[in-house]
Amino acid sequence: MELRHLRYFDAVAETLNFTRAAERLHVTQSTLSHQIRQMEDELGSVLFDRSGKKVRMTEAGEILRSYMTPALEQIDRGVQALRGEGEPLTGRLRLGTTPSFNTRMVPSCVATYMHHYPGIQVTVEELAAGMIARRLAAGHLDLAVSYRPTDGGDLWFEPLYNEELKLVVAASHPLARRRRVRMVELHHVRMVLLPAQFQTRKLLDDCFEAAGAEPLVAAQLNSIAPMIELVRQTELAAIIAETAVTPAADLRVIPLEDPTPIRTPGMLWHKGATRSPSIKHFADIIRRAAGQST
Repeated sequence: MELRHLRYFDAVAETLNFTRAAERLHVTQSTLSHQIRQMEDELGSVLFDRSGKKVRMTEAGEILRSYMTPALEQIDRGVQALRGEGEPLTGRLRLGTTPSFNTRMVPSCVATYMHHYPGIQVTVEELAAGMIARRLAAGHLDLAVSYRPTDGGDLWFEPLYNEELKLVVAASHPLARRRRVRMVELHHVRMVLLPAQFQTRKLLDDCFEAAGAEPLVAAQLNSIAPMIELVRQTELAAIIAETAVTPAADLRVIPLEDPTPIRTPGMLWHKGATRSPSIKHFADIIRRAAGQST
């Protein structure tokens, strides 16, 4: 087994997509697939499950990666040190995120990351998806948790999972006892929503239009935590991802239908950017957290 096999394996393990991994490595997809099969034959273990629509790592692949990733990081550090580019113990990571993920998921990932890299300063910017794409393209962010950009020519997008947006109301709200709510039933319901520049708001506006509903937007806030607090203290309703809502006795989270608002979060980074081992490690933390959200 050669070092290139490990690089190929690492790229597929990171993207879980042979096409994107091949593009990143500047090889053909057939070459990449052949090299991975060679590796599997030599090890006598299947590393990736290719039977479904999505590529998944097998248990053997997870075990190999848990040992291989630190070794590759050490190799990268050694090469960088010889070139005078050794990665310092201190540095920074600049992360962009939309409000939904900055309530619970991103802070949890940052806490885990800082345990492994205590000397690296982490900066998190909470922004609308369009601004995140622009700041990534300009090199002002290293990585982002957001949505697929409408014009993402210079950006990689790695889908993480699909999630439903749900109605959130106070326990005293007239809809609080409902098991499900149709979008049309939100016609003239007083609501707090994200401002129009957010992709999630555009998604919701499309759902309202499809249902023939016009909610009464009494407030617009650009952060999820204040929205939840406003719902808790008023008669307003909100539509938020359930993963962003901490379970509480005074709140109710209700599924929506006809149509059900669904969005696909993912990771974004600039195609031409060099990703250090520490950035790759943060991406792995996000993938694991996303896996726990599904």
